Amino acid sequence: MASDDTPDDGEETGDVRERIEQEADRAVSQFDEGIVDLLAWILDTDTRARIYVSLRKNPESTSDEISAATGLYPSTVREALAELHDEGTVTRKKRESDGAGNNPYEYSAIPPSELVNNIVGEVQTELNTVFHLDDHLDESNDSVSDSEPVTISVEEVDDEDEEDDE
Repeated sequence: MASDDTPDDGEETGDVRERIEQEADRAVSQFDEGIVDLLAWILDTDTRARIYVSLRKNPESTSDEISAATGLYPSTVREALAELHDEGTVTRKKRESDGAGNNPYEYSAIPPSELVNNIVGEVQTELNTVFHLDDHLDESNDSVSDSEPVTISVEEVDDEDEEDDE
């Protein structure tokens, strides 16, 4: 076998590096999709989940910037942002600029721990309703239930702790 028939080590290393980068990109994409699926369940829609993830990655974004980052229509983004803002899932403030003109809103998403705490409260209320359903349906039962209400606790993790885990 002639020396010019063997692949150049630089080419082989480049191929391996390129394959690793492609696999890493694919893994990140699948992870992001998994997060969006979970958030879609929490936030009601895929659109709202994509906006939330985009805002966590790029806080203080305008609706146009979010639209460009997510590929969603600007009108869809504006409508979802209004709902998310009304619910307290995102915050907004006017973008400051030195020039004249209309300053757009900049949006940021609440931390995931706050999002989970909000959901926990709703789930806890629903569970208490279900567990005490017999008390509400049984009109002949005059006794008050002596069972404790359902409580769910969520532990908040500091940002420093999250960095240590990575």
